[in-house]
Amino acid sequence: MSSVLITGASKGIGRAIAVELAKRGHRVIATARRPETLADLPVDRRLRLDVTDQDSVDQAIKDAGEIDVLVSNAGATVRAPLETVPLAEVERLYQLNTLGALRVAQGVLPAMRKRGSGRLVFISSVQGRLVLPIIGPYGASKWALEAIAETLAIETGHFGVKVSIVQPGAVSTNGAAQAKTFFEEDDPYAPLYQQLSALRGEVVTSEEVAVVVADTIERPEPPLRVPAGAPAERALRARKEAPENEPFVPAELDW
Repeated sequence: MSSVLITGASKGIGRAIAVELAKRGHRVIATARRPETLADLPVDRRLRLDVTDQDSVDQAIKDAGEIDVLVSNAGATVRAPLETVPLAEVERLYQLNTLGALRVAQGVLPAMRKRGSGRLVFISSVQGRLVLPIIGPYGASKWALEAIAETLAIETGHFGVKVSIVQPGAVSTNGAAQAKTFFEEDDPYAPLYQQLSALRGEVVTSEEVAVVVADTIERPEPPLRVPAGAPAERALRARKEAPENEPFVPAELDW
């Protein structure tokens, strides 16, 4: 069984991944900014790790011991039109969703490279391959994450490191409900924001995503991109089949 470090394991998808992998007999190192939130997880180690803090990352990797697999899950989102979204919020998302993932990958890669084996699993989104209005900053951070992950697949594959990008669609967690929103009074984009719920369509559970992640880790030759569930597969297929020279607008959107 593998030794797996998971970032953002306190809730949602990260927590479900920790439970699923522990159930399968893997040694799980669950991490979060507040390790007390991990107290009830049936895992081997519970560590503090803030992906935006280099010292925190270094200490957690040191305390974790040997790491065979990194599951990079920590992330957040916002709701705002690009015309008015505070740039500080966009920077925050990139620090967490994109640079944070790279920071932890940089921490675990030297040992994997020297050992000649390892796995990097990045939790992305269908929004790493398509965009949705009002969620543009999140989508941009995931597009950047996927570019980083695919580059790592090329660079580190030579050293026996396998990289996978798991792409859920809408997931039944509190992430969307807890997202910060930035709209002005009488905002002209408010009608578009009100249509977001229709774009969610069919949702999958965190546990279903966790099974996809665990299966990917256990595959001898995992694919680079792994849609998590039938809704994600349909959304990504629709984007692939749409013309590349014009914006992809979901059929559910009336705008």
